[in-house]
Amino acid sequence: MKKFSILAFAAIIFAACGGNKSANNAEEADTLKSFEQEQIEASIKMHFDSIAAEFSKIDQPKFVKDTKNGITLTKEEKQVKPTYLLDAAVADEATTLAEKYRVLSALSVDKRIANLYEMPVEDYDKAITKLAADIDDPSFKEIEDKGSLFETSSALYDAMDKNGRINYFWQIASAALVEQLYVVSQNQDKFLSTFTDETAANVTFRIILILDATNRLAQYDPEIAPIASAMTPLEHLNATTVNELKVQMNEMKAEIEAARKALVK
Repeated sequence: MKKFSILAFAAIIFAACGGNKSANNAEEADTLKSFEQEQIEASIKMHFDSIAAEFSKIDQPKFVKDTKNGITLTKEEKQVKPTYLLDAAVADEATTLAEKYRVLSALSVDKRIANLYEMPVEDYDKAITKLAADIDDPSFKEIEDKGSLFETSSALYDAMDKNGRINYFWQIASAALVEQLYVVSQNQDKFLSTFTDETAANVTFRIILILDATNRLAQYDPEIAPIASAMTPLEHLNATTVNELKVQMNEMKAEIEAARKALVK
C-alpha cells in the first residue's frame, strides 16, 4: 500500500539537483544535504498543511448539510426523485484504493441528496460501510459517521497526515467537490437557492486549493495525476457571486460531467 512520504518527495528533488559535489567533500556535502533536505521537507509539509487549513475552514453548502440544518423540499418536490445520483452499486466497480476513496466520498454526497428527497438510503449505507472496511484507513476512527468523510474536516486531514494517507485526503476532497458541482448543475434552481455570494466564492476557492494540492502531489504520485488533469478545466469556475456561478455552471456543464466521469467511473 503506497503511503505519502514527504521525505521521499524531498529525496527526489535532491536527486535532480544535488549531483555536483566533489568526492573530496562528500562528508560535508552529506551534512549540508541533510540540512537542506530537512528544510525542503518542512517547507513542503507546511504548504500542504496551509492548503488543508484553508480548505477545512470553508463550510459545506447547505444542500449537503443535515436536513434540519440545510435546505428543505416541499412535498411536491420530494415526489420528483432525482435520476442523476450515483447507483450504490458503483462501489463494486472500484478496484484501486484511490478509486475506493473517491467513490466513498461521492456516494456520501449522494446519500445526503437522497435523504433530502426521502429516498431509500440502505444501499448507500451498505456501500459506504463496505468501502470503508475495504480501505481500512485508521484515520476513519476520527470520524464518527463514515458518511460525513466528504466534509474533509481538519480532524480527518490531521489523522490522514499522521497515518501517511494525505494524498488520499485530496482524492476524497476532489470527488466530493466534483459530485457537489454535478448535483448543483442538475438542479440549479433548487440547490443554488441556498447559496450566498460568499458560498459561491468559497466553492470556486475550493477548486483552486484542490488544484494546488493535486498538481504538487502529481509530481510523485501517479494515481493523483489524472485527478489534477480532470479538475484543471474547472479552474474556469471562478465566480465570486451567485449570478456569476449560475452563468459559469451553465457554460461548463459538459466539463463538470466529464470531471465526474473521470473521478467516479
